[in-house]
Amino acid sequence: MNVDASRQHASLDYTPEVARATAPLYEKVRSVIPEVEWASYAPYVAAINELKRQRNAVILAHNYQTPEIFHGVADFVGDSLALAQQGAKTDAEVIVLAGVHFMAETAKILSPEKTVLIPDLEAGCSLAASITGADIRLLRQRYPGVPVVTYVNTSAEVKAESDICCTSANAVAVVESLGVDRVLFLPDQYLGKYVASQTDVQIILWNGACEVHERFTGEELKAYRKAQGGDIQILAHPECPPDVLAEADFVGSTAAMIRHVGEAQPRRVVLVTECSMSDNVAVQYPDVEFVRPCNLCPYMKRITLPKILRSLETMEHKVEVDPEIGVRAKLALDRMLAVGRREGK
Repeated sequence: MNVDASRQHASLDYTPEVARATAPLYEKVRSVIPEVEWASYAPYVAAINELKRQRNAVILAHNYQTPEIFHGVADFVGDSLALAQQGAKTDAEVIVLAGVHFMAETAKILSPEKTVLIPDLEAGCSLAASITGADIRLLRQRYPGVPVVTYVNTSAEVKAESDICCTSANAVAVVESLGVDRVLFLPDQYLGKYVASQTDVQIILWNGACEVHERFTGEELKAYRKAQGGDIQILAHPECPPDVLAEADFVGSTAAMIRHVGEAQPRRVVLVTECSMSDNVAVQYPDVEFVRPCNLCPYMKRITLPKILRSLETMEHKVEVDPEIGVRAKLALDRMLAVGRREGK
């Protein structure tokens, strides 16, 4: 990583050289990014891709990032846990997490020896912020002996206080793997309600929610279906409220939703989740028409190309996890991975 940390790019103009260097990337995203917009993105894309090679860095981009990041500069894309796992497998010394803070913490937990950067410290998460490690300690006093199952969309501190983590894809399998009559399921109340509908295990809920997914309504989805004359498939994330899931044709994690689109190839589809994901999947499946509900995540949108470039130039902002917390959090993650990811469910 022998690069001057104060290095600044003298020009971020859309030159013929930049146009040629980024032309293959633009061909990929032409259907979702107008050419006039690409002219403003391309200089950053070129500069970032050059600098990350010099830094021996990789960029991990979540499915909710905008297409110029997702398709333009990311080395690995996916959900939060998959990104952290990919980062751990690479030989890169630096990981730039184009996502939110808890995701960067998870990447650091799985790659404690690497430098993990997040381009904006304010890229948080309403769901992760809804619970603390102290909350879990109090819950253990209230429900002695009841195992704590914690969604991966949480802070390192919360994971460290948990017995086992889960993803939206494997939550039911994780709960049932414990062989108990009831569990504390934290913090997403809607994912917890979905799990409760799929198992006989008693689910004790926490009142947390993702501010993006909880804004969708069943009536909204009925309106989409009516507007399309019923000729539409609705795919919903289990972080959505029950009336939304009841109206959906398919319920699954982000990975499962993407896989379903590829396998079913519906003529028209609504992805009931953060709306940038529709743009990113549309690039992959150009023959599918995406009706785009648009609930944007304000935290994800804090990550931009200029901030990613600045992060690589200055090596900021470094994400650290207390080693003792990291070890305990990794144990909860490892227990989950022993159950299996179950993305296809």
